[in-house]
Amino acid sequence: MAHAVASKTHSIPDLIAAELPQLRQIRHDLHKHPELCFEEQYTSSVVQRELLALGMQIKTGLGKGTGVLGYLPATNPADESKGAVGLRADMDALPITERTGKSYASLTEGKMHACGHDGHTTMLIGAARVLSKIHRPRPVTFVFQPAEEGGGGAEVMCDEGALAGENAGGLGAPVRAMFGLHGWPTFEVGKVASKVGPLLAATDDFEVTIKGTQAHGAYPHFGNDPIVASAQIISALQAIVSRNASPLDAIVVTVGAINAGTADNIIPETCKFIGTIRTLRPQTRTLAKERFFSIVENIAQAMGCTASIKWMPGYPVTTNDAEATETFFRIARGAFGGDCVDTIDQPTMGGEDFAYYGQRVPACFFLLGLKPRGASSYPTLHQPDFDFNDDALPIGIRALVECAIKS
Repeated sequence: MAHAVASKTHSIPDLIAAELPQLRQIRHDLHKHPELCFEEQYTSSVVQRELLALGMQIKTGLGKGTGVLGYLPATNPADESKGAVGLRADMDALPITERTGKSYASLTEGKMHACGHDGHTTMLIGAARVLSKIHRPRPVTFVFQPAEEGGGGAEVMCDEGALAGENAGGLGAPVRAMFGLHGWPTFEVGKVASKVGPLLAATDDFEVTIKGTQAHGAYPHFGNDPIVASAQIISALQAIVSRNASPLDAIVVTVGAINAGTADNIIPETCKFIGTIRTLRPQTRTLAKERFFSIVENIAQAMGCTASIKWMPGYPVTTNDAEATETFFRIARGAFGGDCVDTIDQPTMGGEDFAYYGQRVPACFFLLGLKPRGASSYPTLHQPDFDFNDDALPIGIRALVECAIKS
């Protein structure tokens, strides 16, 4: 079991600075070995190695095999009853071919850390290193989860008891509050930001197959064209945004791919398209699904075709608890100064499975600046030239550490 080493001679920034050279090496190593959702065996092994080196109690095999929990008790055993503060990092990469040209670029063709989860994992390892050396007024649970990129690893971890304490599938005391972060390329290094309420959108995906009647391209009257029907449907779906939802209610309907046909003179039997819908309110989410089915099915019928819809409910809205978020703002302003802490005006329509933690306990998710100071732009998330900025590591680590000891 790890024991705190109270230190009056070293501040938290000093402790972080001492760890940074090794943490950069860990981050670069993770970057070289990207793994897709629920496949994070190497990443999980690195996390386990680092936590065990601290003498920390861990639990493995969560999240369909690769998730890891770490636990540091409160310095004073009497404080265990306060419940734990949870800190989370996601570990998975993306199916993208890297084009950064970095010396530590991905060694696996077609996979890369294009969303910065290598940085998130490294910062939580760093937070564990620092917290193992200082006084902890409450216990801390470290949640290293797989499969944020579409696999819903957070929900799996929660269902397996990651936040519930040692008597219900987790470790130590139950988690009473949760904090997590994401690197953000449009904010400068040194900045952190968040907001109360909805921060990221609910994500629902769809797959539609329109079936018509195949015919010669020169004789369309002998068939029912699923491509024409799909074109009408795809255009009409934008009416959900422009005519069914309030102009002040954020909603996105995107068709990301269309596939049909084999030759230029054949009207095919089927046309398939896939896409996503993003919403910020439960009522709008329900409305969007209802209108989607109605538009697709009725236009297909009107065009002499049939529609088969596969609806894939995704992550719920990531909603920040008011008290937890105000606590984050207080802590961040104290640590970094008011000029470095921003309140986000509007939610972003990206999705995050951190939402599942917020459904179980009061939670705050915040954004960490990655753009180099003075730069006009920086490669953004899910782009092949994106790389987590190492200069953000100490800021993210400190934010996590401060949330653990001052919330």
